[in-house]
Amino acid sequence: MKTIYLDCSMGAAGDMLTAALLELIPDRQQFIDKINGLNIPGISITAQESIKCGIKGTHVSVKVNGEEESEDMHHHHDHDYEEHHHHDHGEHHHHDHEEHHYHHHHSSLHDIEHIVEDLNVSDKVKKDIIAVYSLIAEAESHVHGMPVTDIHFHEVGTMDAVADVTAVCMLMEILNPQKVIASPVHVGSGSVRCAHGVLPVPAPATAYILKDIPIYGGKIQSELCTPTGAALLKHFASQFGDMPVMRTVAIGYGMGKKDFEAANCVRAFFGDTQDDSDKIVLLECNLDDITGEEMGFAQERLLDAGALDVFMTSVQMKKNRPGIMLTVICKKEDKDKMVDLIFRYTTTLGIRENTSYRYTLSRKTESVETPFGEVRKKVSSGYGVTREKYEYEDLADIAKKKGISLSQVKDLICQKDYQE
Repeated sequence: MKTIYLDCSMGAAGDMLTAALLELIPDRQQFIDKINGLNIPGISITAQESIKCGIKGTHVSVKVNGEEESEDMHHHHDHDYEEHHHHDHGEHHHHDHEEHHYHHHHSSLHDIEHIVEDLNVSDKVKKDIIAVYSLIAEAESHVHGMPVTDIHFHEVGTMDAVADVTAVCMLMEILNPQKVIASPVHVGSGSVRCAHGVLPVPAPATAYILKDIPIYGGKIQSELCTPTGAALLKHFASQFGDMPVMRTVAIGYGMGKKDFEAANCVRAFFGDTQDDSDKIVLLECNLDDITGEEMGFAQERLLDAGALDVFMTSVQMKKNRPGIMLTVICKKEDKDKMVDLIFRYTTTLGIRENTSYRYTLSRKTESVETPFGEVRKKVSSGYGVTREKYEYEDLADIAKKKGISLSQVKDLICQKDYQE
């Protein structure tokens, strides 16, 4: 499975994600020319080599009307509590400067949609851009306690962030991964100054976007993950955790502006991982205080709910009690449902979990014409073998009607000269 793994051990920002993904494609300048050709109002983008802690990578610079947005503008926008900065550059905002005010037009989410609609990109990229902005607007709405329609974005920060978000969405379309996985996100620590005052890191909007995503702080006194970086991760990554076993074909380093003791970058690994459809979960528990009827009922409920297999093994438990070990095999996405059902229908106080990969033959069902009518046959193949097996229910139905055994039915079906 074609996979991108994003190492966010130094957080994530839009320009850093852009640079990391940019390093994964062969013709980088062609991409830069293409995004500059979109005519995002006032925007020009360049990519330069950058070195952090002796590691070479790429820094993407976004300029608005010829100037790169400064830190002073990041959190000090002229507003009446109607908008909150969401721009993110890889500078990982460390702020200790006086208040500045800028008098710019403010754009609503509706305005952003109009800007995006005019971009010469695919419908998929447009949908991705709007989805990312919707996450940001929802977070700002929650933080400020106002409807999404009342949220406004600062003009300069908007154009700059539109460029970052658009670039990431376009690069994802080019790379076309089947899965995006990200590490737990390092958000930094300390505080950040904005027009509302001094706020803790992660900023409230970032913290809201990162709900249900594993995050952690640390000793670095800076805002490592920005709202835009958080929204891009939440939109594209379907899983957060350790790097999977993968055969990498390219690695990208997207550098931020600031220097820390650790290399200030997002790393993007591009390669192949094993298809998760081959990953199964084994849930087990030991039982010594449940009746056979209850056990049978629990097995039926688990199978009806989609368990791949449910079986019981006799075990010897504490105090020399004979017991049963219940084993449930299920798909990864069904794990939580199976856990709920095991607790509901058995007397167990705890469940063990193991995750495994399985090797399977490809399977299909064919219909075979026989003197008894159509009989279904399962055909399995792969790894140099082919196996065929008639469907039990069809054989049993014939055996009952003819008053013969299952083996006789199979023999008769296989006899080409059989005459009923």
